[in-house]
Amino acid sequence: MTTGPLAGQPPQVPPPEPPFEEPTPHETGGFRFPSALTILAIVTVAVWILAFVIPSGAYDRSADGAPVEGTYHRVDNGQSFVDRLNDLFLSPVNGLYGIQDAKSGRVGPTMAGELYGSAGVFLFVLAIGAFITVVFATGALDRGIGLLAHRLRERGALLIAGVMTVFSVLGTVEGFAEETLGFYGLIVPLMLALGYDRLVATGTIIVGAGIGVLCSTVNPFATGVASSAAGISLGDGIVLRFVMWVVLTAVSILYVVRYGRRVQRDPSKSLTGFLPGDLEHREAEVRPADGASEASPGAEPPELTRTHKLVLTLLALVFAFMIFSVVPWSSALTGKADATPYGWELGWSFPQLAALFLVAAVLVGVAARLGEAELSSTIIQGAADFISPALVIVLARGVTVIMNNSQITDTVLHSIEGVVKGAPSALFAVIVFVVNLPLAFLIPSTSGHATLAMPILAPLADFAGVSRAVVVTAWQAASGWMNLWVPTTAVTIGGVALAKVGYNKYLRFVAPLLAILFVLICAFVAAGAAFT
Repeated sequence: MTTGPLAGQPPQVPPPEPPFEEPTPHETGGFRFPSALTILAIVTVAVWILAFVIPSGAYDRSADGAPVEGTYHRVDNGQSFVDRLNDLFLSPVNGLYGIQDAKSGRVGPTMAGELYGSAGVFLFVLAIGAFITVVFATGALDRGIGLLAHRLRERGALLIAGVMTVFSVLGTVEGFAEETLGFYGLIVPLMLALGYDRLVATGTIIVGAGIGVLCSTVNPFATGVASSAAGISLGDGIVLRFVMWVVLTAVSILYVVRYGRRVQRDPSKSLTGFLPGDLEHREAEVRPADGASEASPGAEPPELTRTHKLVLTLLALVFAFMIFSVVPWSSALTGKADATPYGWELGWSFPQLAALFLVAAVLVGVAARLGEAELSSTIIQGAADFISPALVIVLARGVTVIMNNSQITDTVLHSIEGVVKGAPSALFAVIVFVVNLPLAFLIPSTSGHATLAMPILAPLADFAGVSRAVVVTAWQAASGWMNLWVPTTAVTIGGVALAKVGYNKYLRFVAPLLAILFVLICAFVAAGAAFT
């Protein structure tokens, strides 16, 4: 996932030769783009300073808490300098478990009212981190993908389509991204053995998982966090996102397959060329030498054991149940946003989902017979590995607390209201997508970007008469589109380094696809805004 760390171990088929070594760390000299935590710390201080300049104001609110168009008015927030300084000091604390006072609307750790902080999302991120880490610790997912790749090794188009589809499915349901770095040692030699170049392998991995994240359906790190910040259910808008995922995944697969076939027919058409030994991989695959080691591209990887099959079944069931539990089925099936929920709908949110993944982590560990000590340490390690994206969410929420307490959020909304007012709903959705592109570059963390931007974008949808779910879809598409190529993401930079492909050559390869995706995304969000 785009916010999580590299989880699990490399696949069961190890790299056959030195070119597949880990990329070396960046040298200490020169400029390095700051981390999401650093950027959000800077944003926190900047917003705190701007709150002294931006006038306070407020909208009248409807029964469901949405701002009423045309009711903005100036107010006196009554904050002293000490109060403002206290808000800055406590912003991370308020971002986690700040309580919003029912009367004044102020947020603080000692207030009485509803939870404003992101404690629920914070725990959910740690829980799903523990679950994913336990799954990887069993080796089932790595071996399953490795076995799929090997079985399709002599059918190039099917291999590309199969791997990209699996990665895309994992991306759309759980944000599978950094985890793909462990598969280059397997996929690259298989692609070379079929007569492809290293760009085909790179595109298969980066684009496959990236499209899934771009079209996230229930990805907790993108759709989940954004939906929570927008005040809607995780299942709202899932039909549009699912159709979008099917189309964009198919287009991306066809794009990579088309390039791969061109290289197969004429190796001189390769955008990246071939390293010494690359063109010999096909002979090694077709006619493996006597006594070839198990690490060679032609070696048959181990079959899935009963335990692995059980773990993969549990993985599929957990995510299927998560989808069932969050989808507002009555609205999805009737097309009416205010439809009465069916009796069998669960309507789960982050507290229940956090408990689900914690229980699921234990079930997977027990099924894989990890043992009490190993299971406990793996769960703890998984939660620890995901503390970074969880803290990003907390810091981003702390920024919104500063804006809330200084009462400048509605002023910012009012400044944009004039632009939105009267704009066609389709155009509004496209604008949301485009506006979020530079934000996604500055904040490559999807969860941090969502927590920071959605409190502003979601109410704008109310003014434009557009579903907030469409805003979530447009936002995550912008974040996913940028993360397919920006150099601030470990998935892209680490991927091209592992594949021994120049970053400039990868950009040349992916640029036409990015243009196609841009047009398709605009069409989808515009249609979603117009017909929902």
